[in-house]
Amino acid sequence: MSEVTQNKSVFGRIAANPTPALVWLGGALLLLAVEFSAFVDALILFGEQINPLVGGSKDVGGWYVDTMYDTLGFAGGTVMSALGALIVLALFSVFVKAAFIPFSVVETFGLEDLPISADFLERFIIGAFLAVLWLVLLYEPLAFLPALPLIGEPTLAQLIHGFAQTTAKAADWIVANVPTLLSRDLIPNQGFNPPAGAEGEYPPGSEIFGTRIAIGDFHGTFLGLAPAYAWAVRVFAIYLYAFVWLVWAWKGYKTFRRHYRFADWTPRDDMIDRLRTHRWGQFGFVVVFLFLVMAMFAPALGPTTTAQNIYNPYGHEFQYVENGQVQTSTHGTANLQSASQGTPDSNYGVMSYDDYGRFHPIGTLSERANGKDLFTFMADGARVSLFIGLLSIALGGFIATALAMVTAYYKGLADLIVVVTSDSIQALPGLLIYILLSVVFANHPISNIYSGGFLLALIFAATGWPGLWRAIRGPAFQVSEEEWIDAAKSYGQRPSATMRKHMLPYVAGYLLIYGSLTIGGIIISVAALSFLGLGVQAPTPEWGRAVNIGRPYVTTVSWHIATIPGLMVVFVVTGFNALGDGIRDAIDPQSEGSGAGETAAAGGGG
Repeated sequence: MSEVTQNKSVFGRIAANPTPALVWLGGALLLLAVEFSAFVDALILFGEQINPLVGGSKDVGGWYVDTMYDTLGFAGGTVMSALGALIVLALFSVFVKAAFIPFSVVETFGLEDLPISADFLERFIIGAFLAVLWLVLLYEPLAFLPALPLIGEPTLAQLIHGFAQTTAKAADWIVANVPTLLSRDLIPNQGFNPPAGAEGEYPPGSEIFGTRIAIGDFHGTFLGLAPAYAWAVRVFAIYLYAFVWLVWAWKGYKTFRRHYRFADWTPRDDMIDRLRTHRWGQFGFVVVFLFLVMAMFAPALGPTTTAQNIYNPYGHEFQYVENGQVQTSTHGTANLQSASQGTPDSNYGVMSYDDYGRFHPIGTLSERANGKDLFTFMADGARVSLFIGLLSIALGGFIATALAMVTAYYKGLADLIVVVTSDSIQALPGLLIYILLSVVFANHPISNIYSGGFLLALIFAATGWPGLWRAIRGPAFQVSEEEWIDAAKSYGQRPSATMRKHMLPYVAGYLLIYGSLTIGGIIISVAALSFLGLGVQAPTPEWGRAVNIGRPYVTTVSWHIATIPGLMVVFVVTGFNALGDGIRDAIDPQSEGSGAGETAAAGGGG
């Protein structure tokens, strides 16, 4: 690559040679267009998750303020409430800056010459923005207004609300009117075999883009196939689509490496090459990939929808054939009649149909869970486990990284305080702490956010950061002793800049390793708490509750209720651990063959 090209930024290099990037971008847009409506639906779902988060923050903040005023009186309550708000804003501003803002806000606004610390000013600006955004989201009183309500002099709240309403209505229209390739509307699996004499009223096959196409005898299913085959076609299409995205992402990396990276070789190339030959790590990657696809495409993967199966089964009807007549029933009524009860005449196991012609890939739950479809329950439960695992790892990893940077840079008393604190937390019995905190906060407003999932994520983050900090403390201390750190100090670089630019990149890889190893333990702990009735609240599905529901039937013909969820927990946790081992051996080949605990101990011994 020429010197002129090397001196350009990535966007400059793409502008100089746009063809490979445009080819890759065209393929990505094509894949996106195939499932555009589903992606929009996912964005709507993400937006809907903001509401309970904002509402929960109001409840928690109100609880804290009330407690302070009741305990300390007016003056003390006011001071403590203000102090608490400042602390929360300061922490969130640091997190938002580290995670989402890769540029300098102070330099962007040209405020470098102000007589105030640049770090403090930057965090003050971000904190003020977060406070205004939170107040607008929480207290804007215009939720009843329709879209585009802006007449006259709009306020900031009206502007944001009008934009949000208009965007939401446009997104709803797209979801309702733009078909997707992998939706259950295009590949339906719910239908019935029309009785003799009723083929004209209930013709076999399904309508695809307005045309009825039939291969089999079933009415309402994809191409008239049996419900089991129609469901299998949709599952295969979903995983094929996800695999094509994976291949295209890999091609994007190869395109960048070949056309837009001026270095012919980087240490990351060797790391990827080692991971490509690491069979155990590849096994973990495949398992994690299957799990992630299951969680992301849960609404389309299940043989029925979550609303029909779990949240509103009596509000959804379907048709079936009984005694040669087409009948109508609610899913709730049919679920109760299809519960697996441990006897041969009342069991709906793996790859079975119930008396209503509905297909159950891994059977149904017991009467205690109203006979819900187990696969739909598991697919939606995968989302819950993934949410708790990722959120707790993100929060715990952020705390561990921040403390590792501070202790490695300042050492001495700062390191001693964190060592004592982390040792104190790790000395506590983990499961007992989880149970204790779950019970203590059972009636707290924070337990209502995501059916208790948010509380669990906070508990795991608060108790899990010492392990992550121990794992990355050693590498952080090693980096802090390098000559370039002394050089940065001698040039008067700010400590935060030195930590972020010269220390953090060398620690991030270790955090990725131990984060992937830790998430498996979190999934097991969430399942264990749900098994004990202390985890995610019903009816929100969770794998551990399925194990508990099926526990009395393990030795019966309804063994599938507890056994399959239990095996899936083991399978997924093993996959995350294997992937973590693979990443560890790829980053640090000298650690290959050693256990995770050994590496953790080595890392923490710095």
